[in-house]
Amino acid sequence: MGRPVVLVVGGSGYLGQHLLQEMIEMQGNNPFNVGFTYNSNPQCFDSMKPMFQSFRVDLQTGQGLDSISTTLGEPDVVINCAAISVPRACETNPTAALAINVPSRLVKWLSSFDKASPLLIHLSTDQVYEGVKSFYKEEDETVPVNMYGKLKVKAEQFISSNCSNFAILRSSIIYGPETMSPIPKSLPIQWIDSVLSQGREVEFFHDEYRCPVYIKDVVRTILALTNMWLTDESWCDLPC
Repeated sequence: MGRPVVLVVGGSGYLGQHLLQEMIEMQGNNPFNVGFTYNSNPQCFDSMKPMFQSFRVDLQTGQGLDSISTTLGEPDVVINCAAISVPRACETNPTAALAINVPSRLVKWLSSFDKASPLLIHLSTDQVYEGVKSFYKEEDETVPVNMYGKLKVKAEQFISSNCSNFAILRSSIIYGPETMSPIPKSLPIQWIDSVLSQGREVEFFHDEYRCPVYIKDVVRTILALTNMWLTDESWCDLPC
């Protein structure tokens, strides 16, 4: 048997790039064959292409997904980092946000595999909650107050109804160093630094609780889940 296949969906985003960078640093000790998808930002992958296979995929239509299983093979683990994650963008174009944030095309493709169902690690958000208290628990009721949160709830429900093996990670504001290639979305620490250095006055929200999480901790959690799944260890007992 060959090495397990791991696919990072949305490799051009902030989390996707950091995840792939960590896998690059694992090379030599990396037990995976890695592939990643992008939609509109291929130039950021020049340093990754010699090590990993890249695929241009349109998640709204599913175009490009079949070429992955044909070229790379059917993945054992799929890490879905793709999303329209700017709440304002979800409000102004809910149709496009629905097509990306609820991964129906991706799940349909995974269900077509000949071998056992892979593990789908899906990134969700703390915005599935109302935000009126801190330290929500997994069993707390989801009461999203914006379109982004509502679509992420739909995604969680869709995945739990249509996937045999999945893990859903609800992250809050992800912060950390910049990526190898710039991304259009503003980063929290870098944005705050820019605002302060320019002496600008800005308004912050003050009516909700958020629990920022460091990007490297998210990456470590994803890789721990991946390794546990591929080695048949008990990943279900990990703390939330």
